[in-house]
Amino acid sequence: MAISFNPPTRTLMGPGPSDVHPRILEALSRPTIGHLDPAFVGMMEECKTLLQYAFQTKNALTFPVSAPGSAGMETCFTNLIEPGDKVVVCQNGVFGGRMKENVERCGATAVMVEDAWGEVVDPQKLEDALKANPDARFVAFVHAETSTGAQSDAKTLVEIAHKHDCLTIVDAVTSLAGTPLMVDDWNIDSIYSGTQKCLGCVPGISPVSFNEAAQDVIKNRKTKVQSWFLDLNLVMGYWGDGGGGARSYHHTAPINALYALHESLVMLEEEGIENAWARHEKMHQALRAGLEAMGLSFIVKEGDRLPQLNSVTLPEGAEDAVVRKRLLEEFNLEIGAGLGALAGKVWRIGLMGSGANSKNILVCLGALESVLSDMGANINGGKALPAAMTVLSK
Repeated sequence: MAISFNPPTRTLMGPGPSDVHPRILEALSRPTIGHLDPAFVGMMEECKTLLQYAFQTKNALTFPVSAPGSAGMETCFTNLIEPGDKVVVCQNGVFGGRMKENVERCGATAVMVEDAWGEVVDPQKLEDALKANPDARFVAFVHAETSTGAQSDAKTLVEIAHKHDCLTIVDAVTSLAGTPLMVDDWNIDSIYSGTQKCLGCVPGISPVSFNEAAQDVIKNRKTKVQSWFLDLNLVMGYWGDGGGGARSYHHTAPINALYALHESLVMLEEEGIENAWARHEKMHQALRAGLEAMGLSFIVKEGDRLPQLNSVTLPEGAEDAVVRKRLLEEFNLEIGAGLGALAGKVWRIGLMGSGANSKNILVCLGALESVLSDMGANINGGKALPAAMTVLSK
């Protein structure tokens, strides 16, 4: 006979999901009400306003898609792109490859701009690709590449796209609320993210935002959006424009998950977005000091690194899967493996949302040093924690 599932208590320091604050878990447990209940509709409007703050935008079409970040990605691609379109896709890791998949599944042509994993998107390569493809309509790129920890210059890439009369589709799954992201100031046309990274919320929701130019494209499509569920022309009948009109039923929203998102956004507003960015950066510097003192090195060069996703090389004598297994079993600590070309070569250590704190850093460094020392790996013992504490005490 089955019994209730009680998960172990872990410290989540992988590429996501991140630790969920008790306030957010409590919000999940509040009474479920109807998805057309006036009280719930009022909370929906607050979620939209709070997401505008998180994205730093005034875009009216800003709301959470009722599915994880991958559905946010599909929402952008399926609503904007039509068969026969040409899209320049920048790839410097796993998630640029997923953008290419979306383009092709929309019946469009993807022109690839490729950079090595661990490097940022090269603006000159994008410029050259757009000059060679004057009929391109869109540019798609990942702001924060979760597979490597590289952060590309979104502002510059958008400027180049607009110079060539292209609209932009931006992946901000790992950057939202963890590193500066200015949708309006940078003139980003469409953008998607996820709740389980730096918002520190439960997985399963994808915030998106579209400016007027992107909305015009959606409204003037020649063909139907290939996904019924993600068709914004239908979805917005439910999410509404804030004008006080009646909401039409589209789907049953994940009500309790949206309570959790609302709470995480309230917490972000309480902290202040700039303070959240600064906290992620300081925690990164402390973790970095400890890892480098131990003898580990980053694969992304300084200045291009994401504070919230740290990819470090394995020291000599360390076995990737064995180390991660021992960290999980002996310390209840999760860190991430490398993906694709980096599988078995790096660990991805996340500092996201409420998990970007000094306690997690000290737990991670202490546990990692303990396991690596026991394995006889080539590290500098006894130096990581003092190095991190020096940064944290400032």
